[in-house]
Parts: sequence; structure tokens; C-alpha cells
Amino acid sequence: MRARPVLAALAAATVLVGATACGSSDEVRTAADGTVTLRYQGWANQVTLPELAEHLGYLEGVGLEWAGNTTSGPQDIQAAASGAVEFGGAFDGAVAKLATSGAPVTAVVAYYGSDADAYNGFYVLEDSPIADARDLIGKKVGVNTLGGHNEAVIDTWLLEEGLSWEEVQQVQLVPLPPPNIDSALRHGQIDVAALSGQFRDQTLATGGVRALFTDSEIFGDFNAGTYVFRDDFIAEYPEAVEAFVDGVARAIEWTRTTPHDEIIATYTTIIEQRNRNESTDSLQYWRSTGVATEGGVIEDTDFTRWSAWLERTGALDEGGLDPGSIYTNEYNPYATDGDA
Repeated sequence: MRARPVLAALAAATVLVGATACGSSDEVRTAADGTVTLRYQGWANQVTLPELAEHLGYLEGVGLEWAGNTTSGPQDIQAAASGAVEFGGAFDGAVAKLATSGAPVTAVVAYYGSDADAYNGFYVLEDSPIADARDLIGKKVGVNTLGGHNEAVIDTWLLEEGLSWEEVQQVQLVPLPPPNIDSALRHGQIDVAALSGQFRDQTLATGGVRALFTDSEIFGDFNAGTYVFRDDFIAEYPEAVEAFVDGVARAIEWTRTTPHDEIIATYTTIIEQRNRNESTDSLQYWRSTGVATEGGVIEDTDFTRWSAWLERTGALDEGGLDPGSIYTNEYNPYATDGDA
């Protein structure tokens, strides 16, 4: 496996504040009116789709309880698998890896992706000597986590640009919280910054950077991540899962049809009301969830897209991916009648 050194000073910034204790469905709280409380992890300075759905009144019969923040999708779904929280979301390659390893989780709705407005880009400073894939050998790339979306995309790009797998392993990935990646690039602590969403557009608005490539240039529009629940929770609380998926699906469609200024005002209100000592400065740069399907309906290709990368990294045996066993659209109204 590739050795990917991490700068000690930067690695310290990746300490997660999310829940880590083990739990089970026995710890799920149900109120007298039948409302089921779902523990979850959030993202600093961002509004998640479940948080938006709750604010809009779309989570009927379900309540949310914030258990801390994460900067890592793989950590988030591992927390869900362990019972520390009820649901978690991550890059589909990480979901596939966890599920095929035997973890009792099932993906239920897509929550982010890449399109013309929401994509993962890899950026260098304007005066950087880095011009192509081969220039990245021995360089440091700032990513939000190892084993996630950024790693799969950059590995795919490097291979398509002609590097051998051995050379790909020499590109060093440095995990950093997304709000810190821009600063790390501008201070010379990393050579390339992997950026998406509001943090990418904030960087572009500041200027002084140029793109090497984007994931949408490689794959087009696609779903990139899904929310998962533990199988025992789904079996015991199917109505809560259905309410969650319905709410998230409706929230996705709300973002498609609502004026941008209203979305930003709503996100600002949510962050200000939850009192987590966060900044709302980057919210103005939010553009899209990037979800490629109506209501976040999941497709086989959401997982098979990453099968070659998972096999190459040793996460899966050749031909070992059965996407149908990883997800269900049973609870998504857009998968049945196309209307929420």
C-alpha cells in the first residue's frame, strides 16, 4: 500500500469531535407522541440536508440530535455502523467498502454529487510549477480524508494521465478539515488543494489559484455519496427511516426550485440558531447539492463507478462488488411514483 506521510502540525487539525462511543438501537429514544430521535454528526460551517429538512418541517415523526461534528465521511458511516449515531453519510466508494466488509449498514438516499455547480476540483497556486499529473509525484495534496472521494478521484485521474500505480502511490495525501485546506495551500503547507462546494467557490472568489482538473470532467454529473442506517435500526424503525428519506428527498428538490438568496438566508438562519460557534461567511458561495437524480434516488452505477479503484487498493476482491446488496430505494417516494 502507498505510504502517505502527513505533516504533524496539520494532522493535529484532523482530530474529530464527533461521537465515538458504541451504541445500539436499544439507545434510540422515542417520545410519547411516537417521534423517534436520530443522533447524527454535522459539518462545521455547513448545513446538512437532514438539518435543512428538519428546519423546513419535512421530518414528520423524526427528530434530530446533534452528537458533534466530523470532517470525514468514512468516520461518519463507521459511527453509524457502531451505533454511536443512527445515520451517517459518506462517499459511495467508502460506503461500498464498509458494506462489503460485512458491516450491517444499508444506503437509503443520495445526498451529494457533482454537477456544473457542485464538483470537486484540484487546485494549485497560479504561480505553481505543477502543470500535469507527473508533476504531482512526491507532492502533497490536501484532502478532507483518506479513503474517500478525493483519493478515489485523484487516483483515477493520475492513472488516466499515464502514471503507473507505483507512481500514484508517491503522491502524498494530507487529510485536513475542509475549512482549512485553502489556508494550507496559500501558506505552502500543501501543493494541491482538493476543494468542493462553498469552500471551493470561496477560494475561487479570493483568486490566485488555477484548476488542474475536476471530477465532473472525468465522470460528468453523478451521485457521489449516500446516507446509511444500520440494518437493525431499519428493521425496528422502518417508519422513521421512511420519514427521514422522504424529508431528505424533499429537501433536495427544495434546493432545486428555491431562489439562491432564499436558500442562503435559510442556511444562515439554521447555523445562527444552532449556536455552534460557526462562521456563515462561506455560505454565500453555496450553489448546489450536486445530486444527479430526482430526490436522491440511488443507482447501481453510484457504486460500480468505483469498483476498479476499490479492487486496485485491495478493498475489494476482483468482481466482488454487488451494488444491489448495498442500497435500497424502498423508502424514497421519487423511486416509486416520482412525486413526494
